[in-house]
Amino acid sequence: MAGILRAWLWGGILAAATAAPLWAEAPLRPMPRPATLALPEGVAAAAPATAPRPRPAETPSLAAPKPPVQPDAAAAAVAAATVGAAAGANVAATGAATGASGPATATPPRDPNRGSVTNLPLPRYVSLKGNEGNARRGPGRTHRIDWVFTRAGMPLRITAEYEHWRRVEDAEGAGGWVHYALLSGVRSVLIASELADVHSRPEDGSAVEFRAERNVVGWVQECRPDWCRISINGERGWVRKSDLWGVEPGETIE
Repeated sequence: MAGILRAWLWGGILAAATAAPLWAEAPLRPMPRPATLALPEGVAAAAPATAPRPRPAETPSLAAPKPPVQPDAAAAAVAAATVGAAAGANVAATGAATGASGPATATPPRDPNRGSVTNLPLPRYVSLKGNEGNARRGPGRTHRIDWVFTRAGMPLRITAEYEHWRRVEDAEGAGGWVHYALLSGVRSVLIASELADVHSRPEDGSAVEFRAERNVVGWVQECRPDWCRISINGERGWVRKSDLWGVEPGETIE
């Protein structure tokens, strides 16, 4: 009984497996589409949609250069006349100002016969203040020393000026640039002849008080156009200028 039942079950299973379903065997067919779609009455058919054509890229047009603006001839003439009038007025004003202030502000040319620093006459004579004075090659302490004056009171002639320096020379023409602090305005002279007569009065026929040798230094007391009264070691008298170095011909000293 049991065997019969198993056989029946297996037979049913095999029959179910081998039997194909009807829906699996039938091919799938699409539903037929009508040739045209009927639109409701009163509705117009829409035009088929088409993709917009791409617009060609626009090329910017080249602007033609504008012709230069020509100035109006009348306006240009007016502007030129205005500028000319203004320039003329400025020139006239400058000329008037220069004419008004010219004589007061004009700098006169420097007199070469006067010092650029002291405005004193050139050449002129001074004396050495101390027992020693260095004469340099140029106006400054950095210049080398070319000469040394060693006689206190000896006369020197100034020939040039520069700031605090004076170019001087002695009776023989030797010298250089000396600092002004080494010089004195007290006048002295040097006996230039071999033996000079010192008179009591400024006359050749006057008495001779004493005689002085060459290169003796004397201090000036007074000078007339041809004579000078000097002092040497406390003695005084008149000596002709031709026997002296340190004074100019015709120079007077009171």
